[in-house]
Amino acid sequence: MKRFIDIAANLTDSMFSGIYNGSLKHQADIEHVLNRSWEVGMSKIIITGGNLTESKKAVELAKLDNRLFCTVGCHPTRCSEFDEDKNPSNYLNSLSELIENNRNKVVALGEFGLDYDRVQFCPKETQQKYFKLQLTLTEQFDLPLFLHCRNAADDVYEILKDFKCSGVIHSFDGTLEEANKFIDLGYFIGLNGCSLKTEENLSVVAELPVDKILIETDCPYCDIRPTHAGYQFISKDNIMPSVKKEKWNSNSLVKSRNEPCNITHVLDVIASVKKVDSLELCEQIFENTNKLFFKTYFVKSSFS
Repeated sequence: MKRFIDIAANLTDSMFSGIYNGSLKHQADIEHVLNRSWEVGMSKIIITGGNLTESKKAVELAKLDNRLFCTVGCHPTRCSEFDEDKNPSNYLNSLSELIENNRNKVVALGEFGLDYDRVQFCPKETQQKYFKLQLTLTEQFDLPLFLHCRNAADDVYEILKDFKCSGVIHSFDGTLEEANKFIDLGYFIGLNGCSLKTEENLSVVAELPVDKILIETDCPYCDIRPTHAGYQFISKDNIMPSVKKEKWNSNSLVKSRNEPCNITHVLDVIASVKKVDSLELCEQIFENTNKLFFKTYFVKSSFS
């Protein structure tokens, strides 16, 4: 059976509590969501921390199962939160304390980085300031970085090259040149549905080295839709029944709400465009992920 690790799952999102746009549509179903992921071969899931509040929730959720882990950080579009009490160091210290007190569950620093597509939520200058500030956490913690980069590859690169770190550029949708620059710095490339939307995206993925690829769902977002270039490569056997949220039942996915179990879709597309065996590719990506986030496992498996 294939072995997967979803490196990006927004399981603290209200959709998994049955709430959509502030309206309750069905009961909380995180247990069913997780069970579906284990059934397809999921080994571990890394829950994304998008700000201090979400990071705390991610830690608590990760404590419910020994296969769940998380990141801690503040997303670029939410970096204005650092200024809310007029002392940014307080926010950074709170992130640091959360990591320090939960080292067995926190496997990466993030999600942080730069997002120039949504500067209406947070100006570029503020994003850059608090990206750099959060990078100082690497002085205290020997953890990889879980990085956000949207239409900002040049600036992300310029900032990262001054830090000797490892990590992943998550939800990558840039050019091959940009990917190679990050790879040369020692970073992995994280792929999900947003990485597989267009023919141009697929041409980039086809050229990425397999030992530098990680996969993710970024659920409940970034599903691969019928209008996306990659959709044609998804195996029909991996498409599970789905229903509208108003007709929720425990045995079906919710339409347009992505889940960790759909990581099989991401693998299908990558294997097809790279023209490689999906089982071998899955195992390579599994080892890549353990090498970055779970070094103890990687050492044991390499010498067993």
